[in-house]
Amino acid sequence: MTIEELRKIVHATPFQPFKLHLADGRTISVPHPDFIAIGGQGRTVIVTTQEETLWDLVDLLLVTDVEVEGAAPASR
Repeated sequence: MTIEELRKIVHATPFQPFKLHLADGRTISVPHPDFIAIGGQGRTVIVTTQEETLWDLVDLLLVTDVEVEGAAPASR
């Protein structure tokens, strides 16, 4: 995943919540664009929890899949 691809998902109108699936098996939910911080042209983002007590620093090279809620499955 590239930073540009992630920006398209975060700034989509209307916004749809999504999940980042990581290479280590974790899944990180992004319920609203306020919960993710994208910095510059880098490859890392910060995602906070709804309680704002925890956060994840995510290397985009470790994102294996993005699951957008309500999105139709890609046809093959």
